[in-house]
Amino acid sequence: MSGSRSSERSGCCLCPRNCGADRADGKTGFCGVPETVYVARAALHFWEEPCISGTDGSGAVFFSGCPLRCVYCQNYELAHARAGIPVTIQRLAEIFLELQEQGANNINLVTPTQYTPAIVRALAEAKRNGLNIPAVYNCGGYESVSTLRMLDGLVDIYLTDFKYIDAEAAAKYSGARDYPEAARKALDEMTRQIPSSETGPDGIMKKGVIVRHLLLPGQVRAAKKIVKYVYENYKDRVWLSLMNQYTPFPRIKEEFPELARRVTAREYNVLVDYAIDLGVENAYIQEGKTAKESFIPAFDGEGVQKRGK
Repeated sequence: MSGSRSSERSGCCLCPRNCGADRADGKTGFCGVPETVYVARAALHFWEEPCISGTDGSGAVFFSGCPLRCVYCQNYELAHARAGIPVTIQRLAEIFLELQEQGANNINLVTPTQYTPAIVRALAEAKRNGLNIPAVYNCGGYESVSTLRMLDGLVDIYLTDFKYIDAEAAAKYSGARDYPEAARKALDEMTRQIPSSETGPDGIMKKGVIVRHLLLPGQVRAAKKIVKYVYENYKDRVWLSLMNQYTPFPRIKEEFPELARRVTAREYNVLVDYAIDLGVENAYIQEGKTAKESFIPAFDGEGVQKRGK
């Protein structure tokens, strides 16, 4: 019996790492979590792009684990699965509906890749029970096309990173040399599913693709290449979000001293000016000093369990 069981079950291949972990049997892969869904926070979130958060907030569901685990991650505790409460698919669907009742503009699935099959089922169940606000797939850009295709017709907005265009940087900071290739293929699939954006009269996005790039210190040249690639291939069919909020944490100072400072105003302005000169019109930029830990919510289980439990 044991031999038959192992031959029928294939290991995890949800992300490009294809680590093959038997997560259904409680094993963990690179993402650090088993198949059971762990959620660390489910609450209104006000620090996304204006078309996502608006004034009412985005219904952010923060999932534990991550297929990237970048060395500079601002959600380090979450990415390394040090926070989170196990939930059933039924409970996850209820969470989506509860956030809608709280007035959320959308359901914002933060770092969802490792739980995509469960999310697909939970979204389908929630929609059958009245969920009618957009679903946002908020990911790191390191996605498998086959996984993204599970979401076709269920996800309304892709809010994706494009972190690296250089394989060496991707390997050094995220242990994913194939990130640039994976991100390109993933973005192709996202725009195939959602070829244009739609925004309501209140300025809240109903459908679309937003490509984020977090500028790292000393990485302006690479950032320009990413902006150029995205704009030349997709023009204004996608929105760019250029972020200067990189926050250096003490833990990286010794091993990655080049990342142990904030991005300067000059570095960021050079990138923004480049995007403007290139002809980019659909873009979000950040103003003022945004590199601070206040962007990081408390992963304390808020909204995860039913009230009274």
